[in-house]
Amino acid sequence: MFSRILKTLVVATLVFGCAQLASARTFITIGSGSTTGLYYPTAVGMAKIVNEAGIDIRANARSTGGSVFNDRAVGAGQLQMGVSQNNVAYYAYNGTGVEAFKDKPIENLRGVAVLYPETIQVLARKDADIDSLDDMKGKRVYVGDIGSGTEQDVKNLFGAFDMSIEDLKAPVRGSAGSAVGLLRDGQIDAMFYTVGLGASAITEAAQTAPIELVSVSPEKIEQLHAKYPFYTQIDIPEGTYPKMGKATAVTLKAMLVTSSELSEDAIYQFMNTVFNEKKDAFYNDIQNPNLKKYFTLDSALEGMSIPLHPGAVKFFKEQGIEINDSQMPPS
Repeated sequence: MFSRILKTLVVATLVFGCAQLASARTFITIGSGSTTGLYYPTAVGMAKIVNEAGIDIRANARSTGGSVFNDRAVGAGQLQMGVSQNNVAYYAYNGTGVEAFKDKPIENLRGVAVLYPETIQVLARKDADIDSLDDMKGKRVYVGDIGSGTEQDVKNLFGAFDMSIEDLKAPVRGSAGSAVGLLRDGQIDAMFYTVGLGASAITEAAQTAPIELVSVSPEKIEQLHAKYPFYTQIDIPEGTYPKMGKATAVTLKAMLVTSSELSEDAIYQFMNTVFNEKKDAFYNDIQNPNLKKYFTLDSALEGMSIPLHPGAVKFFKEQGIEINDSQMPPS
């Protein structure tokens, strides 16, 4: 009898222990972007690193509409993390800029790390005679989806040229991946694509269609920077894409965001795994060349546009990275 009771207790203890372990595990879904851009492989790669590390986190990546969707979904608890442009994260946290956030600040949005520069790449067909943004007047141009971060970037850029979207013959909407196809097939004259350098969709289109990069002058970029500090200049080297020369462009930063609802320990574990213990995999296994080229812990707070998560604060302090007062979580 005693033996039977003891066995029952042992089994019950094991079941209860397993249930406790399962309940202690954190599940994280990372919002990314189109499968043709760089957000998606970045999120997939980070999730894979976490899942193979044997820590108390299970992660997966989800293809989404990009920055605006991710910030809103993180705020609503539908995603636990997301990749976002740093200017869109700023708009989301402060309830400004993009229409989706106006007077609706996402106060629980928190920063994790800045990942890499994300360039507003201006592409045009060579037969469209577009040498400057001024030349887009009366043309068919992809300007991003309604309410997207890209649309807001286009509005800000056009403002530096005393232009507006209304000056175009046809502002084209939809996904950036689809727009690259329209440009390749000659159905639009130009497009704006906010993405890391070396995006596969642009590379593939450039191999078969007469496409070129359109530069934005340093003077116009300086004018933009004075009004919007998150815009800076970047030089796109010749050879970044097949048959394309060099160009001067406006850049933002891609960053990882999360919710204040996630525990300090979960975010710390995630960061320590991805950015420290498994950094070699982060640099070499994720299909995004910008990470190895641009990401360092010393630069991971440059362009951080919203307060950090407490778990991120713990991680950066442990790594000896200085944190500005403006980047600290609200008390």
